[in-house]
Amino acid sequence: MSRFVDRVVVHATAGAGGNGCASVHREKFKPLGGPDGGNGGRGGSIVLVVDTGVHTLLDFHHHPHQRARGGTQGQGAFKTGANAQDMELRVPDGTVVFDDDGEILADLVGDGTRFVAAQGGRGGLGNAALASPARKAPGFALLGEPGEERTLTLELRSLADVGLLGFPSAGKSSLVSVLSAARPKIADYPFTTLVPQLGVVSAGDETFTVADVPGLIPGASDGRGLGLEFLRHIERCSVLVHVVDCATFETERDPVADIEALEAELARYTPALGGSLDDRPRLIALNKIDVPDAAELVEIVRADLDERFGWPIFPISTASRAGLRELSFAMGAAVAAHRASETPREASRVVITPKAVGDSGFTVEVDPEVDGGFVVRGDRPERWIRQTAFDNDEAVGYLADRLARLGVEEALAKAGAVPGCPVTIGDMTFDWEPSTPAGVAMTMSGRGTDTRLDATDRIGADQRKRDRASRRSHLSDAELAAGARYASDHELDDPER
Repeated sequence: MSRFVDRVVVHATAGAGGNGCASVHREKFKPLGGPDGGNGGRGGSIVLVVDTGVHTLLDFHHHPHQRARGGTQGQGAFKTGANAQDMELRVPDGTVVFDDDGEILADLVGDGTRFVAAQGGRGGLGNAALASPARKAPGFALLGEPGEERTLTLELRSLADVGLLGFPSAGKSSLVSVLSAARPKIADYPFTTLVPQLGVVSAGDETFTVADVPGLIPGASDGRGLGLEFLRHIERCSVLVHVVDCATFETERDPVADIEALEAELARYTPALGGSLDDRPRLIALNKIDVPDAAELVEIVRADLDERFGWPIFPISTASRAGLRELSFAMGAAVAAHRASETPREASRVVITPKAVGDSGFTVEVDPEVDGGFVVRGDRPERWIRQTAFDNDEAVGYLADRLARLGVEEALAKAGAVPGCPVTIGDMTFDWEPSTPAGVAMTMSGRGTDTRLDATDRIGADQRKRDRASRRSHLSDAELAAGARYASDHELDDPER
C-alpha cells in the first residue's frame, strides 16, 4: 500500500576528502629525486534535486541517513586521488528545506532546481604541492577535510492554485473528482481524506490545479484532527474555496458558523514561507443543493453570508453537477487575476561578496570554560587544524608557520595570552608557545636558525661526536686498530652495503 509522507528529517553526511601523499621520487642513480606525492580527491557532496516525477518524501522516511562517498588518497608519482561523485537526492516540486533552528534554507520550486545539502570535504595537498624554496622536500602531507554533516527537515508544500477548505465530509473530495480526473477516496464517514489530493481543472482558456486538503475542525491550528499537518499545503494556493455542507444533520452548525470557525483557524496559522493567508481571495461553494432541505438553507443564508463576508457564493451539487461550471470559471478567473498581478521571477544570479577591509578571517576570544585560556575561531584556522597530522612534527611546525603568517600569534599576544596558556582552535587544545616575536618579548635568533629547535630532545651531531670521543678515550691504540679492522670487515660482508 502506497503512503504519502510530506515531512521527514534527513541526516546528510558528505564524503571526506582524500589525504595527500608524502612521497619522494626514487629511481636508479637518483635516490632522492624530490617530492612527488599527489593531492587527495574531493569528497562527494549531497545535493537535493527537484524531480517532477516524485510526489512524496517516502524514500527519506525509510532511509533518513544519507552518506556520500569520500575521495581517494593521493599517490606517489604525482598521482592525484579521484574525486567522489556527488549524491543526488530526488525531491518533489515544492519541497522546503529547514535547518535545526527552523530557519528556511531553500524553497525548491521548478524542475531541476538544485540545493547543496552537505558540502564534500576538500582533499589534502601532497608534499609535492607543499614544496617551497625553504622546504624543498616536505616529509608530510595534509589530511583531507571531513565532509559536512547536517540534519535537515524536508517539508512538502503542494503547488496548487486553488485550495479547498471545509469540515470533514463537506464534499471536497467529491468536488475534485467531478472537476478533474483525480480519483480521491470518497466515503460517508469523517476524515476520509488522509492526504492532500491534487487535480488539474480546465475552465475555458485557464488550466489550474486544485488541492483537496484533509478536513479542518476547530482547534486544527493547535493540533486537533488532521488539519495542522496539512495546512502547509495551502500556503502556495492563490485562491481559497470554502466548501460548506448544507445538508448536515448537526443542528448546532450552520454555514456562517462553519466559515467563521475555519477562518479563525487560518488566522491563527502562520505560514512558514512568509506572508499571510488573509490576503488570498475567497470563494464560497454551498454544496449538496440536490437535497431539498439544503436548497432551502442556501436561500436562507445567502444574504447573511454576503453581508458577513462579501465573497462570491456558488450553490453547487457534486451529485447532480449543478453550478459546477460557474464555480470552475470563477476559480479560473481568480487564478488568472493572481497570475497577472504576480511579479515575474528573475533568474537567480551569483552574488560575489568581497572580503571586508581589515577582516583577518578569525577572532580571538577568552575561553569561558578554561581559566586563562583563549579560543580562536575562524574558517581558515579551524580548517588547518583538521588538515594537520599531529603525529608528524614537521606538519605541526608547518601549521605553526601558517598561523603565524595569518596573524594568530600577534592577535593572541594583543589579547593578553602568555606562553604556556591553553589555546583552543576547533577540536584541538594546546599550550601556546609563540614561534615568532610578534608582540612577545623573545630573544631574536640569527639568520638561518630557529629558536624553536632549541627546545627539541633530539641529540645533535656535535654532541654525538663528543660522546663518541669520551667512550674511546680509555682505549689503547691496539684496541682502536682492532676495532677499525672489525668494522671494515663487517661493512664489506654486508650484502646491503
